[in-house]
Amino acid sequence: MTRILLFGAGGQLGRETIALAGERGIDLIALGHADLDISDPVAVARALEAARPDALVNAAAYTAVDKAESKPDLAARINAFAPGLIAERCARYRTPFIHVSTDYVFDGTKRGAYVEADPVAPLGVYGRTKAAGEAAVRAAHERHVIVRTSWVYGAHGNNFLKTMLRLAGERDQLRVVADQRGCPTATRDLAEAVLAAALAAAQGDARWGTYHFAGRGVTTWHGLASAIVAAAEPHTGRKPEVTPITTADYPTPASRPKNSELASDLFERTFGVRAAPWEQRAREVVDALLAKAPQPEASEPEKAPSPSSAIPAPQSEEAS
Repeated sequence: MTRILLFGAGGQLGRETIALAGERGIDLIALGHADLDISDPVAVARALEAARPDALVNAAAYTAVDKAESKPDLAARINAFAPGLIAERCARYRTPFIHVSTDYVFDGTKRGAYVEADPVAPLGVYGRTKAAGEAAVRAAHERHVIVRTSWVYGAHGNNFLKTMLRLAGERDQLRVVADQRGCPTATRDLAEAVLAAALAAAQGDARWGTYHFAGRGVTTWHGLASAIVAAAEPHTGRKPEVTPITTADYPTPASRPKNSELASDLFERTFGVRAAPWEQRAREVVDALLAKAPQPEASEPEKAPSPSSAIPAPQSEEAS
């Protein structure tokens, strides 16, 4: 049986990949931050030696976009140095390497969807370190697949969808950025993609290189927030107003690309996986989360919603 080794088991993508591999009966060995320092050459070599995988997937990253501006060394260690190190160790063992990257390697000035051949031009520390990680992987190991994705959300970890659900239960108005657009990507679809790439690589059927994989369809953060609120209303009975604002209305330490749209056609043609429409997946995740959430007893007084406030720019786990 094909064996896959996963780094980043504690993150939202890692946890989704573990669940999906379990459903599919895939032999997956998953290691998280507590199990392994991916920037330690000896630890990485030991993990490969112990697992002897047919392919390795790196879903670990430092993704706190704003905090990266004040922690560039930490971001660089996890996002740039570690992927190159892992790729180099995989090359020694002749193990195919699947690495997850980001739309933030682009500056967002292109009018249409970004394709794999577009030049990178990151705006901040997070994007620069992820671009450096891609370059390090390419330099270290020919047998690699880099998967760029965007606007990731799911039932696990910290993400924009879960933040919107929480705030929708607390506020009567949500003010959300409406001049940044992208392709929201459910972790379920992304896990399908990375596992498909890993299995193809393990079986010698992969075409090495860089690919884009993102949810189907394009929206803004405001559009995504509106869809989340609408999907939650049947569960909560609440529908706060979602007001559009500009990026300038909510300044953040890190600049973000105005356009994060990724064209995923090449990945679909190569690996046979296509993401579901983002509206469908967002609704499914909301339903799954709220169906599991405990409802307050009828006798409990309702908590008064807080005043409206601007929504911070999306962030997820610092490291996983």
